[in-house]
Amino acid sequence: MATGRLGAEDLAAVTYTQLYQVPADTFSVISINILNRNASAITARVAITDSIPPLAPVSADFIEHDLTIAPNGVLERTGIVLEAGKIVSVYSNTTGVTAMAYGIETSTA
Repeated sequence: MATGRLGAEDLAAVTYTQLYQVPADTFSVISINILNRNASAITARVAITDSIPPLAPVSADFIEHDLTIAPNGVLERTGIVLEAGKIVSVYSNTTGVTAMAYGIETSTA
């Protein structure tokens, strides 16, 4: 079972990107950071889905939607508990944005 950094992506503009997927027979407790490396504000989205990007999440999947992140600012969500197979999808309206998931995986077997 993995611990620490579970996924990291340099996001493409206006594209849903898979940041992390929980392995089978596992649950995870994670934190998600989205870092705006730009000198201007950006908007970001985070969703917990069952489908792999580029499929867009449905409304009920979002935990953040079009949240404004200040220049050189960060969004941090902690204590997210995910069951086996769940996918963390992230999105930014522009480039220059880093997303990272870190935490622990625990076997359910």
